[in-house]
Amino acid sequence: MLLIGLPGSGKSTYARSLRSCMISTDTIRAQLFGDEAVQGSWLKIWLKVRSQFQQAVSAIRSGEIEFAIYDATNAVRKQRRAAIALARKSGFTHITGVWINPPIEVCLERNRMRDRQVPDAVIHRMARRLYGAPPALDEGLDELILLESAQFRDDSDIFFSKA
Repeated sequence: MLLIGLPGSGKSTYARSLRSCMISTDTIRAQLFGDEAVQGSWLKIWLKVRSQFQQAVSAIRSGEIEFAIYDATNAVRKQRRAAIALARKSGFTHITGVWINPPIEVCLERNRMRDRQVPDAVIHRMARRLYGAPPALDEGLDELILLESAQFRDDSDIFFSKA
């Protein structure tokens, strides 16, 4: 499962509620650089993502887990395509994109309540990129689910297929 959404959209909160294997670029940054706010070397982050994708595929094949979740903003089409290609190369056979898309005002408000805040200008820039090239099946996804804010409030009614 590939999560897509602006900072503050609820991606990580939703991913934690699913209680599956979560591959998070924020967590990787914290492990590599001591703080998830440190952007650091993308190559180092990407190599760790690749390793975690491979571990997740092994866990799925052995029956330890049903699916894995890649938790990153994935706001840029090029980044989504790269993540999807890496997931396929790692052995994932079905990839569901989940675009969590509350209004930008909700994202900005949630962001202001966080300890680690993303500048508003960065969120607006990411929104322009995401809405300018929204997620689509032709990026390599097998299915794409759009969650608007009203749907997201009651996550108990939402079912996702295996990654």
